[in-house]
Amino acid sequence: MKTALNLQDADGFYEQLLDAHQGLTHEQSELLNARLILLLANQVGDAKVLKECVEAARTLP
Repeated sequence: MKTALNLQDADGFYEQLLDAHQGLTHEQSELLNARLILLLANQVGDAKVLKECVEAARTLP
């Protein structure tokens, strides 16, 4: 699992993510997040790495 910043344009991605949520209801926003997580998990594809990421996300402050 990569923990060092690996995004070429982190600020641009963050802005794109915020824009994608604009105008959505809370439920629609949660559904967008769920779909995005599944799409990104599919790109990673490695069950061990995904498990490590889930565990890290639960423990990070």
